[in-house]
Amino acid sequence: MTRKFLKALLLSTALVVSGNVIKAQAADAICYNCPPQWADWASQLKSIKKHLGYDIPHDNKNSGQTLSQLLAEKGSPVADVAYYGVSFGIQAGEKGVVSAYKPAHFDEIPAGLKDPDGKWFTIHSGTLGLFVNIDALEGKPVPKSWKDLLKPDYKGMVGYLDPSSAFVGYAGAVAVNRAMGGSLDNFDAGIQYFKDLGKNDPIVPKQTSYARVLSGEIPILFDYDFNAYRAKYKDKANVAFVIPEEGTVVVPYVMSLVKNGPNPEKGKKILDFIMSTEGQKVWANAFLRPIRASAMSKEAAAKFLPASDYARSKPLDYAKMAKVQNAFKERYLNEVR
Repeated sequence: MTRKFLKALLLSTALVVSGNVIKAQAADAICYNCPPQWADWASQLKSIKKHLGYDIPHDNKNSGQTLSQLLAEKGSPVADVAYYGVSFGIQAGEKGVVSAYKPAHFDEIPAGLKDPDGKWFTIHSGTLGLFVNIDALEGKPVPKSWKDLLKPDYKGMVGYLDPSSAFVGYAGAVAVNRAMGGSLDNFDAGIQYFKDLGKNDPIVPKQTSYARVLSGEIPILFDYDFNAYRAKYKDKANVAFVIPEEGTVVVPYVMSLVKNGPNPEKGKKILDFIMSTEGQKVWANAFLRPIRASAMSKEAAAKFLPASDYARSKPLDYAKMAKVQNAFKERYLNEVR
């Protein structure tokens, strides 16, 4: 399939997939991995439309699928910008599928949370924990720790996104591994945990599963704080967010300008807008921590768990997290799945 044909197809009719429903929508630019149910991309894309006039279709890829697609299309790129977990952003920079670009307010991003040349940069972060539908527990207590999930009481109730593909799944594996005594040099503890959890019949989807938690299909999901807060405060669901007693991780999400994308100037303007105060407020209002802390309102901050709970969440060596990801993936596929 030629680049000219692909571009014409995407510009004339972008496919938005939600379950079995496919909706046609004109596209001015393409963002890979911008799903409406994740991190309130629905509101961000509406804001981009309002301020820039660009129609960007929803895209339900996960981070791993996004990187795979960028690599497959390296000779004829289709996307203009891409969004993913930090380890995939680092890999995209190393594999030459993204361009160096320093968006507005680039200097405000702390070192370690951006590529020095701008091949990837953090736009917001989340804390990984347990997103719990209290009603779906059927009277069982809200779990307080990673170890609690191994109890027979929670058989068939625990879900985590596939860590060999979805970034949130890999982040969960890194968090569990460290909590169980492992490190980025040794995933033995994490692999053993997933083997033990396997006895409890976990649910392991590949895609964002926010709706499945709200419906009660997945009562407990390894997920970020922002999804749980969204469910509690916006969808008024009876849910809780738990930062496990053994500790967890803080994880950045990043964006990049796709190398040789079809609309580079639009791509740059989109990234500039996302880093603007207006764009950053969208993340803050969706209970994410914007990389520009000034965009977080006191009202939004007051809805987070207490600082004493967040003290159990720690940052990582994100470059090393990216470096060891493929080795973990192989172990997980060979020893767990």
